[in-house]
Amino acid sequence: MESPERPRRGRTATLVAGAAALGVVAGVCTGYVVQAGRAPTKLPPLSQPVVRQAKGAVEPVPAAYDRRVKTDGDLRKLLLTRPRGARGTSFQSADGWLDLADYASTYRKPAEDFQYELESEFRRAAQTSWRIGGTYDVEIRLVQYHQVTKPAAAKHVEDQAYWAEREPNTSSSPIPGTGDGMVYVHHTPERKSGYLPEYQAEAVASRGDLYMDIWVSDTRPVPEDKIMELAKRQVAQL
Repeated sequence: MESPERPRRGRTATLVAGAAALGVVAGVCTGYVVQAGRAPTKLPPLSQPVVRQAKGAVEPVPAAYDRRVKTDGDLRKLLLTRPRGARGTSFQSADGWLDLADYASTYRKPAEDFQYELESEFRRAAQTSWRIGGTYDVEIRLVQYHQVTKPAAAKHVEDQAYWAEREPNTSSSPIPGTGDGMVYVHHTPERKSGYLPEYQAEAVASRGDLYMDIWVSDTRPVPEDKIMELAKRQVAQL
């Protein structure tokens, strides 16, 4: 049934539409006739003046302003220095480098992570760690990727954030001065038979082709300001 507020469209409307179309055509034809009678407009020349090249050698960008000078050098030098009075831990490699197999072994499923890192275009990794007192441990890793086909460093931050946020009773805060950096404090300790309960906190961030990963553990709850301070200092090194 037709709506009474909207009458059926009949022949009268069609005739009006046809007349309007004819009017548009007539107007276009008149415009062409008027334009044809005008004198042609002079176009600007296609050639442009040649800009002379400056003489002299171009000075290279100073190392202080070229980030690749730092990141393509010794990656271990970008790691935070071990605090005075702290000692090394069993996590520390002999020379500060982690090859792909060693880095993959730090995960719960080394074989799967080894394959994942290969696909992520792993380039190299550096590590430092220390212990203060009898139970307070810090481990920092910098992982660099070739990033030919994918932004692997940022993707690793995204992956790690996914797992960190799934942990129950976890709080998080962004790391100032980073686009994706986050600190996570896990308030529920890990418990293993024969061991003291272990509280953990972690920080992740990326900068260019570098992925930063920090872990802090203690038998007492880890204050957020402690790992945040470490994270901000480490990001400033990059």
